[in-house]
Order: sequence, then C-alpha cells, then structure tokens
Amino acid sequence: MLSVVIVGGLHADARKAAVGRLLADVPGSVVLHHDLATAAAGTVVRTIRDTTGVLSAGEAPLVNDCACCALREDLVPELRRLDAAGTLRLAVVELWDSVEPKAMAEVVAAAGLTVTGVITAVDPALVLPYLGNGDDLADRGLAAAATDQRTVADTFARQLEYAPVLAVLDSPEADEEDHELLAQLHPTARRVPIRDAGPTDEAGDRGPVRHSAHSPLARAALAGFDVEAAAAAQHPACALLPAEADAHGVATLVWHRRRPFHPERLYEALEDITCAAARSRGRFWLADKPDVLLHWDAAGGALCVESAGPWLASLPDAAWDMVPPVRRAAAATDWHPEHGDCCQHLVFTSPGLDRDGLERLLESCLLTDAEYAAGRAAWKQLPPAFDTLLEV
Repeated sequence: MLSVVIVGGLHADARKAAVGRLLADVPGSVVLHHDLATAAAGTVVRTIRDTTGVLSAGEAPLVNDCACCALREDLVPELRRLDAAGTLRLAVVELWDSVEPKAMAEVVAAAGLTVTGVITAVDPALVLPYLGNGDDLADRGLAAAATDQRTVADTFARQLEYAPVLAVLDSPEADEEDHELLAQLHPTARRVPIRDAGPTDEAGDRGPVRHSAHSPLARAALAGFDVEAAAAAQHPACALLPAEADAHGVATLVWHRRRPFHPERLYEALEDITCAAARSRGRFWLADKPDVLLHWDAAGGALCVESAGPWLASLPDAAWDMVPPVRRAAAATDWHPEHGDCCQHLVFTSPGLDRDGLERLLESCLLTDAEYAAGRAAWKQLPPAFDTLLEV
C-alpha cells in the first residue's frame, strides 16, 4: 500500500530541502506538487517527479475559481493511480506555499489513502519575521483563491502548529532565540534537522549511508498519522496549548482564570493584548455570552475571534453523548464545581514578553467582585461589545 506524507510550509527553501531529502532517503518515492501560482490564468499545474526529474506534468482546471478546490479534485485521483500501480512506496505531497496541511490531510485520509506523516518545513531564522507579518496573502502573491483573506502570520502559525513533525533547516542566520521560539510555539512537535549529508544516527552523528528509509526524516514520514487526533489537538476546547516557559530571551505565559471577562473592558484592551506577543491563542469566556466558548487566535498583530460552540457546562446531560470523547476528557480534567469547563485559558509566546504587564492588563479586563457577585442574569445585560467581531 502506498504511504502518503504531506510536506508544507511558507518557508519554500526549507520545504524544498525537506522534500529533496525524502526523495533521496526513501527508495520508490515520488513527489506530487500543484503550483497554484498560475491560478490567475485559470489553471493549476501538477508535476510528479522522482530523483531523476519530472516524470509527468499536467493542468487541473480551477473549480469554482478556487485553486485549493482544484488541488483537492486532482490530488486524490493521482494518488489513487499511483497506489494502483503498486510500484511505489511513498508519495510526497509537496503543498504550495500557503496551502495548509490540515485540509489536505483530511481530504487524503477521507479518500481511504494512508497518510503516514504530516511535516511542516521551517527555517528557524524566519519564524519570528513570518509570525510578525500581518500582510494579506493576496498582497504577497500567495492567495489560494480570489476570496482568500488570510494573512502571512496566521497561515504560518496554523501550518506550524498542526504538523506533529517540523523539518528544521540548518540555517546559519538562526540563533538560540530563534530555536527557542520554535520550541515554545510547538513544544510537542518532533523537530528533525534537514541534513545535506547522510542520515543521522540516534547519537546525532552523521553516517555515510545514503538512500535509506532509516534517516530521521524518513522515519518521521512513515511513522503514522492520526487525522482525528490532529484535528482535536487544534480545536480550542481541547487544544494541546504550550506550557509555561522562559529561556534564551523567549517566554510563554499561560494565563488561566475562572472569572469571565467584562466585554467592554476586554474589547478596549484588544489591541494592547494582541500586540503584546508574537503569538497567542486559546479559549476565553465573556460575561455577556456565558454559554459560548470563544476562540482566541492572534498572530502578526491581528486577532481572530470565533465562537466554538457551547461550553459543555451549558449543555443538558443528554447532549453529552453527542460530544466527542476527547472533548469530554479535556473538560473533565479542568472541571470547576461552579462553572464547569467555563474559563479563561490563553497562552502568549514571544521574545521579550512583558509577563507582569500582560497579566495586569488581562486581570483588569475580568469582572470586578461586585460585577461577578451580580450573577449571570446581570452579566447578560452588559454591553455586547464583541457582536461586531462575532458577526452576531
């Protein structure tokens, strides 16, 4: 059976190096790549290549003026054709710059194909510049559709945080702070160096063997991947958020409170909170919407706030059977006798983070003792400052 590994990332040089390493390390492997740069002309160009060069090339027409839709429609038939041939071991799907791996992994898995790995390739020296880049993808020629409103920063953050494996380019410009930032942003990821020489043994020494599926990157590509678990790890209700850390000039603040935010005070402080860290995310609780779990997702100085459905505490007992087990387990580990799973759980990661100042600012946005004591009926009468952001 053909194994499929998805390799993505906005850092094109790192991505191409990782893909080249996999081709060299795994006999019987090919790379599929859909170039979305030609989408403005109405087509997406697909190439399939191995270590000898391009084996085939073709064009996929746009679907609903969406390059990513064309990619999805064309990718699965090509993978099935390669699988049916029975001559290959690994298909490396090299995503175009701004394509996010989550959607593609789910499309491939839903087609009954075997996704054995998802890898995001990164240049450590570029992590902070990309996280701080609030430019629209469209302005950089990286939009995947005419309606694509994503930014460089939020796209890069999702690419980075979804993949369980990070292929790390050996960048001479990267320093300890860059590597520490990468480690704190995604502490559970397996970070694998992209080597130009042969595979690396467990002791970290470069060996003379080439074209072997036993290199660290090849092992990561073939290790296996759980699409459902990966999606759960990104859901705001049960996300595997970073832990407290402080090293090499980079810090991560985990802010957890049981009292809801005052909507107006939080809204007025949004710009200062959002700009306080290179990356922040998590879930939060507004007093005027006490039953709604809200998702906080900030990068590049821009904040996205979305409803992620109800808190489990607001659901009737009969509805719990319809909630995924991973969601119930996450709530149970953080259950409060009065508020259930309702809480503030926000994580901020950045070089030079002013932890004390940020904590004071966040605390000032919570309900005061008197406001809290007034109860939920009074909370719901507070000004609905977030309705515009939530498009209510």
